[in-house]
Amino acid sequence: MSKQNLTKLFLDLTAFIALLIVSAPRFTGVAIHEWLAIALSGAIVVHLLLNWNWIVGISSRLFSKSAKNSRFGYFLNWGLFASGIMIMLSGLMISETVVPFFGLSLPQDMTWKGLHELSTNVTMIMMGLHVALHWNWITSMFKRLFAPRRSPQVVSTPAFNTLQRKDARS
Repeated sequence: MSKQNLTKLFLDLTAFIALLIVSAPRFTGVAIHEWLAIALSGAIVVHLLLNWNWIVGISSRLFSKSAKNSRFGYFLNWGLFASGIMIMLSGLMISETVVPFFGLSLPQDMTWKGLHELSTNVTMIMMGLHVALHWNWITSMFKRLFAPRRSPQVVSTPAFNTLQRKDARS
C-alpha cells in the first residue's frame, strides 16, 4: 500500500469519525462542536488536496464516454462541497464559542440555525452516498492494511541441501 493511500485512509477515517462526533452537539457540548468542526474543515481541505489529481482529471473529461461512471460521484462531491460551505457559514453565523473567542459578535437570526440544520441533514445523506460510492476502495485498503504479511520464501537449492545433510551426519 502506498504511503499516500495510507495517509488518505487514515485522514478520511479520522474526518468521518470527527463528522459523526460533530453531528452530535448535545453529546459534546457547543464549544467542542464548534472547534472540532473548524478542525474538520481543515481535514476536508487536506482531503481535497490529496485528491486534487482526480478532481482535475475528471473535470477535464467530465462529458467524455470514459467518465460516464464518474459523473454521479463528481456532482455528489460538488454537492458535498456546497453543503459543507453552507454548514460552516451558517455555523459561524450562529456561533456561541468560536466567533466570540475572536472578539466578534453577530446579530442573532434564527434563519441561520434553520439553514445550518438543513445543510447538515443534506450533508449526512450525501456523505452516506459518498462512502457507499467509495466502499470498494475503503474495504480494499483495510484488507491490505490488515492482511497477514508473508515472510520471504527461502529458496532451497540442491547444493545447500547436500551440505546440510553432510553437517547433520557429522
